[in-house]
Amino acid sequence: MTRQIDFAGKSGAVYRYAALEEERTLPPVGANYVIAKVTPEGSSILYAGETSNMASRDWRNVLDEAQTQFQQAQVLTRLNVRHAIREAERDDIIQEHSPPLNAG
Repeated sequence: MTRQIDFAGKSGAVYRYAALEEERTLPPVGANYVIAKVTPEGSSILYAGETSNMASRDWRNVLDEAQTQFQQAQVLTRLNVRHAIREAERDDIIQEHSPPLNAG
């Protein structure tokens, strides 16, 4: 069963993300993703991003960087085809959580 985690944005909207199973073939579709530190005590967002093609794995470098600092870091995804909506949701999450890997 895939683990799902809800994250609220600054707007109050709640976005449901699912843990990514990297060994599975990823679809070439647009998605929002977060790199999060997931522990039994809770989850915190380290990075929020969006991609037009999950299969391209353009999120992999950020995940590798996060895992050097946080052992529990993992990628969670939210499929979303429309680019404008992906950007708005990513920005909403960033405004609420101020992920440290989005800084700079």
